[in-house]
Amino acid sequence: MRILHTGDWHFGKTLEGRSRLKEQEQFVDELVRLADEEKADAILMAGDVYDSVNPPAAAEQLFYDAVARLTSGGRPLVVIAGNHDQPERVASVSPLVNGRGITLVGLPTSDIITIHAQRTGEIAKIAALPYPSESRLNELFTEDGEEQGMRLAYSERVGQLMRHLGNSFQPDTVNLSMGHIYVLGGLESDSERPIQVGGAYTVDPSALSIGAQYTALGHLHRPQHVKGEGMIRYSGSPLSYSFSEAGQTKSVVMVDVAPGQPAIANEVYLSSGRPLVRWKARGGLAEVYRWLEEERDKTAYIDLEISLEEAMSIAEIQKLRKSREGIIHIRPVYPETITSEMNEVRSELPVHEVFRRFYQRQTGGAVPDDQLVKLFLELVNEDDGHAGEGSDSE
Repeated sequence: MRILHTGDWHFGKTLEGRSRLKEQEQFVDELVRLADEEKADAILMAGDVYDSVNPPAAAEQLFYDAVARLTSGGRPLVVIAGNHDQPERVASVSPLVNGRGITLVGLPTSDIITIHAQRTGEIAKIAALPYPSESRLNELFTEDGEEQGMRLAYSERVGQLMRHLGNSFQPDTVNLSMGHIYVLGGLESDSERPIQVGGAYTVDPSALSIGAQYTALGHLHRPQHVKGEGMIRYSGSPLSYSFSEAGQTKSVVMVDVAPGQPAIANEVYLSSGRPLVRWKARGGLAEVYRWLEEERDKTAYIDLEISLEEAMSIAEIQKLRKSREGIIHIRPVYPETITSEMNEVRSELPVHEVFRRFYQRQTGGAVPDDQLVKLFLELVNEDDGHAGEGSDSE
């Protein structure tokens, strides 16, 4: 049986207000093509269908379109809710699709999922665990809130849920598990909304030791393998959703597995979506404009760090942004001599003037209006007041 493992679609997500919907549509086209060309027998989507619990209508329409196209030939599909999803929204259309081999699981359940591969005739048992928070399980893992105790209790509870599901595995079936969780040892990026309080919602790999030949995980956006029993993998997100993912090659996982045999997994790299890159222009504006003339990273979104001797004017910033619509951030970096000079005069300047100069340097020359300065001073005064109260109590 050949399984296509994907996850973390985050339909509806934007990048600094810029829609990624067209790129997500391209991903769906590519995923459907891969599923057909690679003759995938079933698809596991490991959570975070959407980027928010209340996604835009266009994001929901794209999800329904993807589901319909991926299963048009009778191919089974299993989708679980992630921490970004509203569980009820993901599972709401189940009555309409259950007869088509489409399984949508919003909340953790005690029911094993059984699917049939038309091409091979094999049967797969799937232990599927949507994002298991205290609120979604309607349970309290620990009463004292201490992080270490919370982590142990949470990991043990996840293990209990998985072991119960794994009891339905059989020697003559393909035995798989999937979940939307953070497993100890996984590498995170900035675009993942944390699912743990501190490190409390962390699962030890041993909690997944239920006899599954392959475990398909969602939540972490970097494709990666996690140490543990059988084969445990995060497929990663299909697009780069923050500049912390700059340079990552996105992929899905194609898994070949037969009853009683070790799984064989291969990453299939994706080409859809605009790359995210970081530019560090040590040569100032001249270097940036040279890169633009060379059409460097022409289709990418760009996080630009630029070394400058003097602050950029508003006109210069606007000109630079107009020269390439993909420039998202412009962060001026000034020589250490300027920083040291600021430190020397800081003690001699009034607080509001220090803030004005800091704001100008951080924004590339923009001048804060009087209302913003007033708000800053109110916050400073409020903070000073709290500091005084704290020192008295000590």
